[in-house]
Amino acid sequence: MQAETPSIQLKVSHMAENLIGSEIIKLAQEINEKISKGEKIYNLTIGDFNPKVFPIPAEFKQEIIRAFEEDETNYPVPNGMPALRKAISHFLSRRMGASYNEQEILVSGGARPLIYSLYRAVVDEGDTVVYPAPSWNNNHYTQMLGARAISVETRPENNFMPTAEDLAEHLGEATLLSLCSPLNPTGTVFTRQALQDICKLVAEENDRRQNEGRKPLYLMYDQIYWTLTHGETQHFDPVSVQPSLRPYCIFIDGMSKSFAATGVRIGWAFGPEKIIQDMKSILSHVGAWSPKAEQIAAARYLMNDDAIDRYLNTFKSEIMARLEGFYTGFMDLKKDGFPVDAIAPQAAIYLTIQVDLTGKQLPDGTVVSETSQTTQYLLNKAKLGLVPFNCFGSSQDSTWYRLSVGTCTLQDVQDAIASLRNALSQLK
Repeated sequence: MQAETPSIQLKVSHMAENLIGSEIIKLAQEINEKISKGEKIYNLTIGDFNPKVFPIPAEFKQEIIRAFEEDETNYPVPNGMPALRKAISHFLSRRMGASYNEQEILVSGGARPLIYSLYRAVVDEGDTVVYPAPSWNNNHYTQMLGARAISVETRPENNFMPTAEDLAEHLGEATLLSLCSPLNPTGTVFTRQALQDICKLVAEENDRRQNEGRKPLYLMYDQIYWTLTHGETQHFDPVSVQPSLRPYCIFIDGMSKSFAATGVRIGWAFGPEKIIQDMKSILSHVGAWSPKAEQIAAARYLMNDDAIDRYLNTFKSEIMARLEGFYTGFMDLKKDGFPVDAIAPQAAIYLTIQVDLTGKQLPDGTVVSETSQTTQYLLNKAKLGLVPFNCFGSSQDSTWYRLSVGTCTLQDVQDAIASLRNALSQLK
């Protein structure tokens, strides 16, 4: 008979003990379990792509194959292969009008290590980080550093984008202001004026700090979705609207979303050389490099302007067709009296939708009083997997959701709306 193993209480770091896991991944796991059991679920949760629906560019794929055939499989240089950083500089100049040299660019295995290294480079324990809610993962990065978070809740009338008025009272105590446009989870963007108003506040704050010899207020600008604007929507960035912010603004960018290449793991940051080099030093100890073969391939592909134009034109039109399909479906449901709403799509792969079942009676007699009940009803009855904004830091009673179209077909759009209509029709 085997002796029982004694229970051992393992002590870990305060950060690890208190770190909250990804709420989105938890929801996705529940959905995947249902799918594995044979249920038909319209999984509109994860900000990813179905490669069978949205493959990476054919030319990029061939360059990856070619790089492996050339045995480009050893370590890359820590800040990214020189050819890739040169190609990124070209890409930014051509498509964005931004001028950054190779020493002002850092390559990593996707955007996440870059965000983490930026936080590490500029934020000390006890410093204050300001960010809007909803937004992606700023709460977790702030917690990991032992920093103080100021989460500024935004409003639907502003498309859930923060305004200068929202942020003004908090900037004087902040070390880092974290912004994202197009915004994950909303798919909405800053107008030129709205961004300019915020950037003016940041510039004025840094002018004061320079006179006082204080640490600057840094601005992280996550624009990982910036090439995926739709219709008349335009992308604006802090340095173009307020050039004096160039020494303080660090951009987060990459290929993951622009080219449906989430698994290829090529992200980049660009900004003031001092900060970029410090981020490189941090990541060199973490080893979060993008694979060398993929870097060589990306360097070649990003110089192929015609291929990029062709891909993005087709890719964006396919994404927009799905976003517009869902938006039209939700507007039809709203017109028919169902408790839903949506914000017209602007960018990225997300649609901001509202499903407010508060006070409604479910078929089993339960009266809805919490967003979690709505989320479960949508999943179990409508077969829709959606992410509530409270997973992105909004209040727990928020009735707004992120809908992601990266894994669905056009037929899925029609079928999902029909399934939702059927489920809502059963409420009292």
